[in-house]
Amino acid sequence: MRQSAIATSLAVVSAIGLSACGGGDGEESGGEGSSTVKVTLANHVWTDNIKEAIPEFEEETGLTVELTQLGEDQLSDQYNVKLNAGTGDIDVMMYRPLQEGKLFADNGYLADLTDEVSENAEWDWEDFQAGPAEATTYEDAVVGVPIITEQEVLYYRTDLLEAAGYSAPPATLEELEEAAAKIAEENPGIAGFVARTAKSAAVTQFSSFLYSFGGEFIDDEGNSAIGSPEAKEAYAFYGGLIREHGPENVSTDMGWPEAMAIFTQGQAAFYTEANSLYKNATDPASSKVSDTVGFAPFPAGPAGSKPYNIPSWALGVNEASENQENAWRFIEWATSQEQTLENQKAGVPGARVSVWEDPEGTADYPADLVEAIAISTKEGIGHDRPLVVKVAEAREIVGQPIVDAITGEDVDSSAEAAHEAFQAFLEDAE
Repeated sequence: MRQSAIATSLAVVSAIGLSACGGGDGEESGGEGSSTVKVTLANHVWTDNIKEAIPEFEEETGLTVELTQLGEDQLSDQYNVKLNAGTGDIDVMMYRPLQEGKLFADNGYLADLTDEVSENAEWDWEDFQAGPAEATTYEDAVVGVPIITEQEVLYYRTDLLEAAGYSAPPATLEELEEAAAKIAEENPGIAGFVARTAKSAAVTQFSSFLYSFGGEFIDDEGNSAIGSPEAKEAYAFYGGLIREHGPENVSTDMGWPEAMAIFTQGQAAFYTEANSLYKNATDPASSKVSDTVGFAPFPAGPAGSKPYNIPSWALGVNEASENQENAWRFIEWATSQEQTLENQKAGVPGARVSVWEDPEGTADYPADLVEAIAISTKEGIGHDRPLVVKVAEAREIVGQPIVDAITGEDVDSSAEAAHEAFQAFLEDAE
């Protein structure tokens, strides 16, 4: 079973309160016999697609779905109130495994679905990609099912590469640096490379550089790893790539919208970013370079090509729900191969291997992007940020050396300072 392949860095997670997904009695309170399943979902294209298909689920099962759909901030607020209160008002919950997954597991908010995912061979838990499945597994217990995935890939300008004499995109980070320098030199006004630069926003995209240099945010013993030689090399490389070959007078406050805008306005040759944003680059309505955009796997570093492969969203069952059996029936249906395929055809990257291997599931995606994703999912790492409860605070700490590297500060000193601060953060959390 894939749930046993839990990352060592998660070994300290105490899945307090996790119990087998079952449910109590009580028709009135939404108990096991209740025919109403209370589902809380985030505003997302995935949700819109599932919402249209819910009548089919209701007809097939005889159940009624009571759907609550909220924006991310509203969703977080509701979870903070209801889950802390131990309410059973939510049966199925859409959550972000890398943002609040550890918090929810620590607090016992997520029911243990291990038996459910292992008992249905036709539904097939083994069909889910290893990275996303790992991210929804805690202490060898499956607590969620991934529904939306992301990998980091290389966006590039095919016309600029061809003009510079390259027949293929760079396969290594060393080749990326070389090509970025050459193209920038031959094309005044065009940056060789662009990526996120803001302290917190850059962390997720920097993570693939970190892993590909052989580094990590947290080591096997649960300690800070950002002061390691590998991490320092990764910080220096990422910052140097932007400082030396990025846009002139580059801002250190760019998230993906700003970095994407530079690329789509034709002002950069290479751009590393989440594959889920690819339509921003290929849509003629938003991109001046839509007909010359190519995609490639994340370039290999000294430790190989190790991009993140994560679930941005997952479905779980509220441990306090008294209708857990029917909650699982909804998740089982919503994450089936059929529904995953329909969502992927609508542009939502799913977590099932079989759907990515199905020509129907990739027909509307650029062929080179499909190939890049296929390669990324094989060696992908199941997280793109430190796996902690206070994620936002951690990102601020580990993101500081990125900014310092971009602005030309001493990377070793910055990484050491961040390492000490992050270690103190981890010890305080413990």
